[in-house]
Amino acid sequence: MRRSRKQHNSFKISNLAVLSLIIAALIGIIASRTFAYFKQVEVNVSQVELRKGPGVEYQKTKSLSRGTRLTVLRSKYHWYYVRTSQNNFGWVANWNLNPQGPKKIHHLNNATIVLDPGHGGSDSGALSSSGKMEKTYTLKLAIEVAQELRARGAKVYLTRTSDRFVSLAARPNLSNEVHADAFISFHFDSSPTENSASGVTTYYYHRQLSYRLASSINQKFNNISLENRGIEFGNFEVIRDNDFPAILLEMGYINTDRDFQQIRSSHYRTTVANDVVAGLNKYFESN
Repeated sequence: MRRSRKQHNSFKISNLAVLSLIIAALIGIIASRTFAYFKQVEVNVSQVELRKGPGVEYQKTKSLSRGTRLTVLRSKYHWYYVRTSQNNFGWVANWNLNPQGPKKIHHLNNATIVLDPGHGGSDSGALSSSGKMEKTYTLKLAIEVAQELRARGAKVYLTRTSDRFVSLAARPNLSNEVHADAFISFHFDSSPTENSASGVTTYYYHRQLSYRLASSINQKFNNISLENRGIEFGNFEVIRDNDFPAILLEMGYINTDRDFQQIRSSHYRTTVANDVVAGLNKYFESN
């Protein structure tokens, strides 16, 4: 039986509609795959480790070779959570990838900070007039700062968490390993003669790299109970051998009785910790 012209036209329209749907679906698939491709990154070193979390401290789950393409699902700190073509999931450091991730951090809750409590173990540091050791108070202060930073979402590493010896070289090495956004070494000063000096000093070594960090934090010390002696150049190994923004803080003279009263005070340590956090906030927000 011959179809009417009306039936024929209806059949053509129906076929065109089906064809349009097929074309739209194909375009959608191509667009989706193109988008996924451009969300991919490529391993740019001979080998990189897939880890269970965003940090060098997490367990390795798989080794990936140069040229491996990965789909980025999300990011935290300087790490990407990725999927491999074999549907393996994990975290990789974005500095080992091409293109690399953003190097500037704008918020403290996405920053990686290394805190360095000076001295430790067989290295007591300077002594107070009553024989109290610098190493004890640098650790107390660093732990307090770490707690404040972690409460705000920052990733924090400490060069030591107990009374143990850590070599000078190991301290900047940790900063370089984790690509720290800021490295802060805590110390307490000492003068040749007891009770002859007072105050806090902020040191940097690499001016272009670290002076802005030194300035952001030092400005917050204007209201603490000890005089702010300002910012100075300091040729200290822990900041000299650092590839990332690094400062050293001398937070009072331990062999000056007036300063030591503050150094041993939990209130002083809390005040300094809050000031350091405020300085870091200012530093990252101005990036």
